[in-house]
Amino acid sequence: MKLIKTKNYEELSHQAAGQIISRITSNPSLNLGLATGSTPTLVYKKLIQDHDENRTSYKKINTFNLDEYIGIPKKDPQSYHYFMCENLFNHIDIPLEQTHIPDGTAKDLGAECTRYERFIQEHGGVDLQILGIGQNGHIGFNEPGTAFTSRTHIINLSDSTRKANSRFFESLEDVPTQAITMGISSIMASKEIFLLVSGASKAQALLRLMNGEISEDFPASILQEHGNVTIFADEEALKLL
Repeated sequence: MKLIKTKNYEELSHQAAGQIISRITSNPSLNLGLATGSTPTLVYKKLIQDHDENRTSYKKINTFNLDEYIGIPKKDPQSYHYFMCENLFNHIDIPLEQTHIPDGTAKDLGAECTRYERFIQEHGGVDLQILGIGQNGHIGFNEPGTAFTSRTHIINLSDSTRKANSRFFESLEDVPTQAITMGISSIMASKEIFLLVSGASKAQALLRLMNGEISEDFPASILQEHGNVTIFADEEALKLL
């Protein structure tokens, strides 16, 4: 794993966005795996800024999001579909039919998991996957104990994950209890991975990722076995290393 140390969240986002833009420039038909949450938000703003200023094009890009809450409609402001449109898709030249997110309102959720997994594979897999990391080591919504062999599946969200995400909702009770997520094996099939780690709250997780054993109790630890991972981390996240 390659570690890029940055001073702060601003610099982390600038560095990561620059590397994403470089990959898109080299491969205008890139299959780009995307994450939601607070950590990648500034990266997306910088991609939008670059698109406005330098006209980097996304017309041939396909995007595949890691996950989506179950039971929240696409147009609900709390859905990841809505998040991606507001924070990226509506501001660049990507055709919306080339943006792909699991359907958390599908009548047959098991079939939707199978469809989404197959759909990614039929498109040739993810070239570059953007990831964050949870305080408990989750990647995507793969909570501790998720099998490393897992593909796209339904997950019961842990209390700690729901509490962390409750800042986006009116109350903890409003946070869904389940999500569809790419599995760990799905993520590991990506050709390249960028992991964004920012803030003191992620310092313990980063320490364990870098120095701990590989264990399903800490899902992100499997990234040690991927041959092409770049970690972008700021000083606050790095303070225990």
